[in-house]
Amino acid sequence: MGIKDQFQDKAQELQDRAKQAMGNAKDEASERAKKGREGSQEAKEREQREARERGMREDHGA
Repeated sequence: MGIKDQFQDKAQELQDRAKQAMGNAKDEASERAKKGREGSQEAKEREQREARERGMREDHGA
């Protein structure tokens, strides 16, 4: 194997690693975004529930 072939193989290996790393980063970012959306939905539901509960307490307390 000549030096040219070694450099081409190394370049291809580095390119493959970079593609894999980018794919992993995208997967992680997607997962974090999904968790953020789920957390936002849970927070919204909790706020709505608390508002209903406050409204019930105010109705019964007045």
